[in-house]
Amino acid sequence: MADAIIFKESGGPGVLQLENRDIGPPGPGELLLRQTAIGVNFFDLLLRSGAFPISLPSGIGGDSVGVVEALGAGVEGFSIGDRIVSVGPQPDAYATYRRASAAYSLKLPDAVSDELAVAAASKGLTAHYLITQAFKVRPGDPILFHAAAGGVGQIACQWLKLLGAMVIGTVGSEDKIAFALSHGCDVAINYRAGDLVERVLEVTGGKGVAAVYDSVGKDTFGQSLDCLRVRGTLVSFGAASGPIDPFDTSQLTAKGSLYLTRPSLAHYIATREDLETGAKALFELLGAGRIKVDITHRLPLADAAAAHALMEARATTGAIILIP
Repeated sequence: MADAIIFKESGGPGVLQLENRDIGPPGPGELLLRQTAIGVNFFDLLLRSGAFPISLPSGIGGDSVGVVEALGAGVEGFSIGDRIVSVGPQPDAYATYRRASAAYSLKLPDAVSDELAVAAASKGLTAHYLITQAFKVRPGDPILFHAAAGGVGQIACQWLKLLGAMVIGTVGSEDKIAFALSHGCDVAINYRAGDLVERVLEVTGGKGVAAVYDSVGKDTFGQSLDCLRVRGTLVSFGAASGPIDPFDTSQLTAKGSLYLTRPSLAHYIATREDLETGAKALFELLGAGRIKVDITHRLPLADAAAAHALMEARATTGAIILIP
């Protein structure tokens, strides 16, 4: 039996409820994990709210860390007692026990704690593909990263700095500026106060940035395009403020032959090789202390709704995790 968070209808955080469920033994290709820490990601909010179609009732959550208690048929490369981080794809991480897909599970190095791993898992893998594949950042590139004080932002901005980029981060309030500056940003700007485009052009000597990474969406899309230099790239990987309005793609030509991509983590870890490559790079930096992850809220599993409310308010910095 396992305590698990489920929801039977789409809606606000209040639809999340704790149930005791029989999850059964692991099936073929699965690991049974006794969970020690659970990640909370913005995608979980989208799933709960109904932004993506899903069969209800449903569990929720993609990221968790746990200890292997049983192996399903055909599983190789894992042993009972292994400490594992799993990144989905089934939405069932908010639980005390989980039948996790071995294909999306990874052994954790000793240097990376359970809490650090779960706080950084999908967020760090996202940061990795964004800056090494969606747009390959080179030393000296001026980069604009929106939501620099968020879960992905704090990791990505530090990683960008390690790659030699000039990092401009945006935040949604004045009290997040210091956090962004201490997590890789050379410049931090409150995008809700003053003219963001003017400030970015000032910082870049009027040229604009090589790439903008935008997970905010509706509120920042137009400004993001205007911050780019000629042949710059907008990597639009989220829509925290709402979906982007339809626009005429000829704007990309008019604003300097710009590039626009809308990537998803799922497509960048679709093969085992891609998943292991990203995880290896992330774990090495975390284990060496070259990237730090601030866990600002640790809540009991039963308080999953409160965790969602905190993230939905967009008033937090760093990562939120649940403790089973």
